[in-house]
Amino acid sequence: MKVNRVEVFDIHCPDRPAWTPVFVRIHTDEGISGVGEAGLAYDLGHSAAAAMIKEMADAFLIGHDPFQTEKLWSRMLRESFWGLGGGPVVYAAMSAIDTALWDIKGKALGLPVYQLLGGKVNDKLRTYASQLQFDWDSEFKALVHPEEYAEAALKAMAEGYDAVKVDPIQYDKNGNTYYDRTNIISRAEMKLYRARMQAIREAVGDEVDIIFECHSLPGATSAIQIGEIAEEFDCMYYEEPVNYLNHSLHAKVADKVAVPIAGGERLYNRWGVRPYLEDQSIDVLQPDLGLCGGFTETKKVCDYADIFDVRIQAHVCGGPVATAASLHLETAIPNFLIHEHHTYAIKKWNRELCIQDPQPKNGFFQVSEEPGIGIELNDEVIMRSQRVEIK
Repeated sequence: MKVNRVEVFDIHCPDRPAWTPVFVRIHTDEGISGVGEAGLAYDLGHSAAAAMIKEMADAFLIGHDPFQTEKLWSRMLRESFWGLGGGPVVYAAMSAIDTALWDIKGKALGLPVYQLLGGKVNDKLRTYASQLQFDWDSEFKALVHPEEYAEAALKAMAEGYDAVKVDPIQYDKNGNTYYDRTNIISRAEMKLYRARMQAIREAVGDEVDIIFECHSLPGATSAIQIGEIAEEFDCMYYEEPVNYLNHSLHAKVADKVAVPIAGGERLYNRWGVRPYLEDQSIDVLQPDLGLCGGFTETKKVCDYADIFDVRIQAHVCGGPVATAASLHLETAIPNFLIHEHHTYAIKKWNRELCIQDPQPKNGFFQVSEEPGIGIELNDEVIMRSQRVEIK
């Protein structure tokens, strides 16, 4: 079996222009194809990832055996030059390609990918409703008032979730967002953030888990300040309290805040996660399958984390391919903690991108038993977007 054609899709969603998933579909001379997704569906970088997939496909895929995932991954790492330096664009491309290759292997063997990763360890995957500050409904809405946060949490609970995630510091009292939260937090701001968390906790009760999200934007001092709120409301964990540019910041926050620390969506391989595992400054690692090298590398990262008793919650903020692939990974690892289901994953403009529509039932996911990762692109929708073909 040889790769003979590759399609790259840089998706444009008219109903949500800021949402831009990037898919790859790899074809073989035996008529079997596989799909993958780059982990840059939001903010900047999607078009760069699409271009990088094209270049890598041209350099490393055409004419090669898709079963040789280790060899091809190593070539992308070393022969691309930039793979040895890390970074989101090159690793998003490597991840999308690798995921599609594993999809091909599963289909060719008639097995779901989780079986190729070692078999089923986890049958039902507990799932949380993610990013309540954007509401939990069919339409996007930036939430400001504490009672809105409570209402969003109750909507998630009504669907069977017993865990939610929120960034209560994303918006100020006027609904504006800002990206430098490294300054000391004012008393007025702390009061607002505490009120939002209190509204959620009072709405959901004591038995629902709340994950406190910060998106890496505070500085160490402000993260420790805000961490007091995470402690007060008994949060399940405190996610991305600081950035990844200086890993010692995580250790400082972990030492001061009595809530488990989570992070990892912007760490791209074993080398990237190493300092956080060795200094034990992360308790819950969140590798993104679409940024951490696909199945080939992310499974190794999860196994590496297990040495340090670190739990895994895959970061999932992408199209349906990202969801489907992550479920296979999480089904096959012993240190799985919980699955992330983003509020964007319940929106029509995201769900229509694939023929299958992976959604949890009563707060739990079960992986597809179809060969491969069990999902196919919806050509009727994706062909409206920019497409490049490599032969």
